[in-house]
Formats: sequence, C-alpha cells, structure tokens
Amino acid sequence: MTVTADDLIVIALVGILILAFVGIAVRENRRQKKYFLLKIRREWGCPPSGEWTQEELDSISHYTRRRSGGRFQVDDITWNDLDMDAVFLQMNGTVSSCGEDYLYSLLRLPEFDESVLKERNRLAEYFGSHPKEREQVQLMLRVIGKRKGYSVADYIDALDTAPKRSAAKYVLLGLLGVTSIVMFFIAPLIAVFLLILVMAVNGTIHYRESREIEKYMSCLACILRILRAAEELGKCRIEEISSYAERIRKHAAVFRGVRRKSVTLTSEKGVDATGISALTAYLNTFFMLDFIQFYSVIRRLKGRQEDMNALMENFGILDSAIAIASYRAYLPVYCKPEFTQTAWDGAVRLRAEDLYHPLITNPVANSIDAEGGVLLTGSNASGKSTFLKTVAINAILAQSIYTCAATSYRCAMVKVMTSMALRDDVQGGESYYIVEIKSLKRILAEVEKGEPLLCIIDEVLRGTNTIDRIAASSRILASLRRENVLPFAATHDIELTSILDGIYQNYHFTEEITDKDIRFNYLLQKGRAVSRNAITLLEFIGYDKELVEKAREAAADFEKSGVWKPLKEKQGGQTC
Repeated sequence: MTVTADDLIVIALVGILILAFVGIAVRENRRQKKYFLLKIRREWGCPPSGEWTQEELDSISHYTRRRSGGRFQVDDITWNDLDMDAVFLQMNGTVSSCGEDYLYSLLRLPEFDESVLKERNRLAEYFGSHPKEREQVQLMLRVIGKRKGYSVADYIDALDTAPKRSAAKYVLLGLLGVTSIVMFFIAPLIAVFLLILVMAVNGTIHYRESREIEKYMSCLACILRILRAAEELGKCRIEEISSYAERIRKHAAVFRGVRRKSVTLTSEKGVDATGISALTAYLNTFFMLDFIQFYSVIRRLKGRQEDMNALMENFGILDSAIAIASYRAYLPVYCKPEFTQTAWDGAVRLRAEDLYHPLITNPVANSIDAEGGVLLTGSNASGKSTFLKTVAINAILAQSIYTCAATSYRCAMVKVMTSMALRDDVQGGESYYIVEIKSLKRILAEVEKGEPLLCIIDEVLRGTNTIDRIAASSRILASLRRENVLPFAATHDIELTSILDGIYQNYHFTEEITDKDIRFNYLLQKGRAVSRNAITLLEFIGYDKELVEKAREAAADFEKSGVWKPLKEKQGGQTC
C-alpha cells in the first residue's frame, strides 16, 4: 500500500485536531484547578455559597439511612424543630458528594464512643493548621465532585438494577467503524460510503439504546470518579492520614482495571467537563465505546458494594473533617466538649458557659448549670424558644463534630429529642393537640429505655384548655424527672412553677418596658418570671387604648380574686 501526499495531509490534520483537543483540555483543567483553589480559599471559615432545595437535602439523607444500622438517630421531629438543615448547610464546606453525605450523617447519628469523636477532632485540628496539605486533599476529593439531587448511595444502589448484557453486538458495530477508517487508506471512495453508513447505523442505535441506560451511565460515571479519586488519594504520602490512604488503596485494589476499561466514560461524564468531552462523545457514538465499556464494567462491579461503601466512608471522613475545621474557623467562639459518665452525681447534668445559637448573627450567650430539670418562663419574644434550641443544637454538635458554640461544655453523652415547632396534620386529619400528645409520647417511650436523654419541650400541651393543660402538663413533666433524663421545658403557665417547685429549677427571661418600646436583653436569669407583656404589645402595635386598658383591668382583677367575671352587653351590641 502506497501512502500518498493527500493521505499524509489527512493524517497530519487529524493529528493536529487531536493535539488541539488535548491542548484545550489541559488548559481548561488548569483553569478549573486555579478557580477551585481560589474558591476554597475564599470560602474557608465562611458558610459555603449556593442554595439547596428540600428535594436535594432529602437525597443527602439517604446515605444516613444506609449507615444507621439500628443506632439512635435524631428523628425528623427533632431535626425540623431545631432547623438542623440550616445548621448542616452552614457547615457544609465539603467538596464531594461523599463528604456532604457523611457530614449530614454525623449530625443525624450522634456518636456515643468518645474515641471516635477524638479521631474526628484530630483530623479537624490537623487540616485546620495545615492549609497546604488540606488543599492537596481537597484537590483529590474534587475529582468526585457533587451531584445535586442524588446521593452517592443512590448511584451505587441503582447499579444493582442495571441491565446486564453481552457487549458482542456493540463490539461488532465498533469494528465496522474501525473498518471504515482503515478503508480510507485502501479505497477512499468506498470508505466514504461505509463511513456514512456506519454513522447512520451506529448513531441511530446509540441514540435509541442510550436512553435505556442513561441513568446507569450517570451512576457508573459517579463510581468511576470515586475510583479515580481513590487512585490519587491512595498515592498520598501525608503521614497524618496514612491509615485512611492505606484503607483506600486496599478497597480500590479490587477494582483494578475498571478505570482502564472505561476511559471515555470517565472523560465524558467526569466532573472535569473540558473540551475533550465533545471529542469523546463523538468517539462513543461512532465506535460504540461507551456501550462496550458499560456492560464490561457492570460485570466487574458485581458483588463489590462493600468495598465501594468503604471507599465512600473514608472519603467522607476526610472531607467532613476539613468542613469541621472550616466551621470552627467560622464560629466566633467554640470549645471542645467534656463528657462525663452516664450518671454524674446521681443524675444527668449539663454545665455550659457562654452557650450561644450558631445560626444567629451577634447572638447573646448564656450560661447554665442544669440538673434534674429546667422550667423556663418569660414574656413573649423574650428568648425562651431560642435558648431551648441552643441547648439541643449544642448537645448534637458535641456528639457529632466534637465542637460546641460555647466557651465550655460539660455533660453526659445523651440522646436528644424535642417537641417544639409542631403543626396540625391537615392531610392526616389530626388536630394540633393530637399531633402534640403523639410527639410527647415518643419522648416518654424513649425515657423508659433508661439511657441518658436530653428532652426539650416548648409550651407543653398548648393545644388544649387551661385547666386540662396545667393538670396534664404538670404530670407529664413530673414523670420526666428521672436520673437518666434532663428535661428542659418552656411555658407561659406560671402555675407550673409552683406545682413543680422543688422538682424543676426555675429560670426565666425578662424585658425592659418603656413608654414607647419593649427591649429584650435575652439574658437567662434564675427564678420564675414575674412580668407579662402580651397586653402591652397590643398597645404598642396600635390596638384601641380602651380595649387594652380593659384587658389590663380584667387581668388585675383575676389576680386578686382568682375568678373571671362575665362580660355584659351594653346597648348598641358592645360589651363591658
């Protein structure tokens, strides 16, 4: 066969085209790497940018369900009461799907083994003080990337349902493509017709059948990115994370050869969407490479789920540790918790100094030494609910990221359950009161297990009448007074402070009332509340002065006599 000048020109043009694509890809990869480094440096010590839908947050929780294994989990009521989605997003400085799935699971699955928490702290402290090594690890984790709307766990589970076929048909079609190229050097005219035929046939089959496996291709691409990251992290020589690198090498070894069999899949579907993606898309369609690789790789992945889970976990540990370090840099003040024995002085006890709510800008810090039970009273908007959330959130943070928004925190390791921001269930046909007593019942059931429990209740039984509320709520709160339980409850029913006196410690929030305004200092004080502001607030927002004054008179009269006087109707339909 004689190679003509025209053939050399064609070969040269093809070579130049390939070099151009490679050059574009290299330049784009460098640009993306530079942008990534600027981004993570800019966001260090800051809440991450971006918005999340509820659907996306729900998908992140799927990994937690797989990992729970019967462990105690912060339930949905508690999670929503405390707005833990917002807490998670505030600290979610992860760069990979494995990292954010794992970080979320830390918050949902509090740890009761202090050695595990201390290891998380060791990694967080190391990454917090070694920016060069931290960025090196983040660049490796970046290969995995993030896929909003789907959890990595979802991708792995989905591959179990992928169709398993022989790749013979696609190999044959690919060989026809190769033949059409070779024919250009033998019979160019025939090659043109063959090339057109192959493009039509392969293109049609590729378009039709790719829809069937499209979602599985995305799943496979996710796994391939994990394997690529494993290859890079497995080579990591940072001594402080050597045990994790070794485990990654071990579990990645069983997938040896998978990446070599899926070169164009990695390029086309990977996180580094560069100029080479267009080239691989054409190659896949013409030579059926993605189908050949897909069915070959699917067979190799069968029975390897545990190894993939182990890779996910190790990546998640490292990525979440970096996020914890960044979150600590963001908090104005933080401390590491000190855990006591299950029973300290005969009961669960919490001692915290300068405790504050991490979601509030310029928060007011409060200190507390609580044992047995705390009954919280105070005026509307004085800070009761916020303080209760502060206590619960910090208890979760202590046993998940070994970090508290306080100057000191000492408590037993506890389960955390709340009953606060409840709503009536319209679709389920349940009133607010039914929803409320069911919420409280789940706490009472947990109490019976005898394990340390921190329970937070806001406005006990607000959904029923005064007499039944006080009678029932006082007995419910009294039943929570056990050595393994530390209950916090807020109420507007001052009567409870007397009924439960000697059983619960009384704390309150108060306010300063001037002629034109009410000012709250949000400082926790010992003792029961002695002021009310509900009627005064009516006046401040413009209610009729006569109505406000009559309300004050009625309240004062009830305090003296203990009896509500009936209202009488005057002429004209008004009451007095």
